[in-house]
Amino acid sequence: MASRPRSSRLRRALLTALVTASVALPVSGAARPAAVPAPAPADLGPLGAATPAALGARYAAGRDGIRAAGQAALRHGDRQRAASLRAMAAPGRHFLAFDGRDGGRTAEVFGDLSRAHRIAVLVPGAGVDLDHYARLRHGGEALLGELGGGSAVVAWLGYRTPATVSPGALTAGRADEAAPLLRSFVRELGAARPAARVALLCHSYGSVVCARAASGLEVADLVLFGSPGTGAESAAALHTGATVRAGRATGDWIAGVPHVELDLAFATVGFGADPVSPEFGAEVFDAGDGGHGDYLEPGSVPLRSIAAIVAGRAGRHA
Repeated sequence: MASRPRSSRLRRALLTALVTASVALPVSGAARPAAVPAPAPADLGPLGAATPAALGARYAAGRDGIRAAGQAALRHGDRQRAASLRAMAAPGRHFLAFDGRDGGRTAEVFGDLSRAHRIAVLVPGAGVDLDHYARLRHGGEALLGELGGGSAVVAWLGYRTPATVSPGALTAGRADEAAPLLRSFVRELGAARPAARVALLCHSYGSVVCARAASGLEVADLVLFGSPGTGAESAAALHTGATVRAGRATGDWIAGVPHVELDLAFATVGFGADPVSPEFGAEVFDAGDGGHGDYLEPGSVPLRSIAAIVAGRAGRHA
């Protein structure tokens, strides 16, 4: 009889630790409420072929949508959002998709997609929206700089990310919503550039999204970094033909998140097995000694490791 109270206490302790480790962390601030109005985007249809002409038309349509959202933000009195959107609408920025509603959805391209032999799709984690987009852009630019010519990086903010400090960051609900959207985007990208090597790069909560989308996707690598878990007990359970790779920096706070799943009355909380553990079965890469937001910093160890994976130069690391 005594084992049941101990088990209950253990479950409560694990849940408390999970919540504490997930929200009591050094962040720049939780995302603001996504109440800034924006017009619905134009229905652009599939990209088709990634020719310069087709891409030019798509990028121009994205710019038009961004400008319209910026005008709506100004009318709403949100000068911060309007300023961010003005920067996004600059001639040198290239968006395959843009939707300014509900915090924002984007797919920004870095590099020449029409000539890319290697394509990396960055999938961000919690707390990323139009008001907190700079780090995602910074990572895309840094990765392209490391990869060099013949490469393109797509920063895919294609889903409603949970706020960093929220119950949504502890459950797979947002990932379940996002997975079919990511799967559709990657398939469209693959059809547009069928000869290109594609890698999915999944940071933090984004690794849960990628895990939900992985089955059936024709990508070379599924790269999990700064991951709290995926909701799967092993790389094999992701049912993907991609090589599953995982890395975690020694200074990443996410190492303190208990790798458990707790079935509660209202939801399943937590994401299970540690992707960098031997039991999970991923190929582990050197992620250096930085923090949770440092994986794509210029010149960093993890950036070089991830670039080698995207380029097809990575082998097995101890």
